[in-house]
Amino acid sequence: MVESKFSKVDFSRYFQPPSLKAARRRRREKVHIINDFSIPDEMKGIGRNKKYLIETYGCQMNEHDTEVMAGILQEMGYSETAEIAEADVILINTCAIRENAENKVFGHIGYLKPLKRENPGLIIGVCGCMAQEETVVNRILHKYPQVDLIFGTHNIHRLPQLLQEALFSKEMVVEVWSKEGDIIENLPQARKGHFQAWVNIMYGCDKFCTYCIVPYTRGKERSRRPEEIIEEVRDLARQGYKEVTLLGQNVNAYGKDLKDLDHYGLGNLMDEIRKIGIPRVRFMTSHPKDFDDHLIEVLGKGGNLCEHIHLPVQSGNSDILKIMGRGYTRERYLDLFYKIKKAVPGASFTTDIIVGFPNETEAQFEDTLSLVRTCRFDGAYTFIYSPRAGTPAARMKDNIPMEVKKERLQRLNKLVNQLAEESNAKYQDQVVEVLVEGTSRKNADMLTGHTRTNKVVNFSGPESLIGQLVQVKVTETKMWSLDGEWQREPEVSQS
Repeated sequence: MVESKFSKVDFSRYFQPPSLKAARRRRREKVHIINDFSIPDEMKGIGRNKKYLIETYGCQMNEHDTEVMAGILQEMGYSETAEIAEADVILINTCAIRENAENKVFGHIGYLKPLKRENPGLIIGVCGCMAQEETVVNRILHKYPQVDLIFGTHNIHRLPQLLQEALFSKEMVVEVWSKEGDIIENLPQARKGHFQAWVNIMYGCDKFCTYCIVPYTRGKERSRRPEEIIEEVRDLARQGYKEVTLLGQNVNAYGKDLKDLDHYGLGNLMDEIRKIGIPRVRFMTSHPKDFDDHLIEVLGKGGNLCEHIHLPVQSGNSDILKIMGRGYTRERYLDLFYKIKKAVPGASFTTDIIVGFPNETEAQFEDTLSLVRTCRFDGAYTFIYSPRAGTPAARMKDNIPMEVKKERLQRLNKLVNQLAEESNAKYQDQVVEVLVEGTSRKNADMLTGHTRTNKVVNFSGPESLIGQLVQVKVTETKMWSLDGEWQREPEVSQS
């Protein structure tokens, strides 16, 4: 073991290892809603003439958390930089859902070591889901002394205090709560764009799928009050935003913990947001077990509710789904799929699928392929099973050889790609509404954006269209995108 000045710090008051039993107990603890966030006087202006950089890995919730941290840093006087060599504070907002994501983060932390040597005053912080894992914190303590600060997902609002400690302490600052934090309203937020916005409506997950680390890193389900969410969306509408995405680890479990409200769920919330003047409203990520009939009924009303449903299935075999702890069968999933499809004509569907779960047979994998053929998904995020320390599945024997996992993933991706190409082909010569998001990464002369059904569209047009909803005629369809021609609106003659 590498000895360092950080090795003997007592972290027991901050940190507990992931535990299914402890995580379930945490559901009973009362969650407080706090509306009085402020920057401590001694930290106001401390970032003047200094810069920050936040590297973000993982899901939309991490993107949202990054916007909050950026907002806090800017209120402290820091300005953002994209140049790592210019930064006075570097925060790495991490993802724990796959081993590959963790390896990337450790590689990046290692890359920062010479930078820290050249600039001893640089503050390097690690936060997000990986920071909630005991094994990760121990590894950083013993192998990455260049890190000054580690904090978890529940105490982002304490960034000013933690940064103050990091700036003036000679020891690594670690604050990782196993207990969930409270719901903190009125946090500053530096949104990346001026026309699309993430709106977090709840935190955590109570599903405890056997392979998933999220209930440990994000804690129990905690819903924001509907009036706070609705006011945030109204404010975004007043600012001219064109699209909001309602976020939650299990977004359609929203409201289950709001005991003072009578059966108020995501359907009720979206029915109210549907009446606000935002052109587009999306939500993610759904769990099939909590996708109820009322939500489907509300989605069927259309309007500004976008016709794109991300509905993770994970496996097409009921026995594997049971071992995964998903809480539904293949048949239940298909019933839900067809019910939504009937209520929302023309909807696009995407999903998540894991291959090579412990004990998955060839026949069970074939069930997944047959479900994909039946649903004809517009796209899918596909993964090889990756055991996460502390989860029940990690105690199972990972008995599918890697070459088998890779071969199954290849077959699955070939089918997914084929269906995506066929789905996009239906848009040939259609005129679609596109929210223009910027210039294409592959061709700076082209603009890019998404349809209501979440299809990527590239086309030529002036940059003044960025942030606008425009009509585009599809001229060529590809596997993962559409090319088109901007349909200019006819000029109105002045008389």
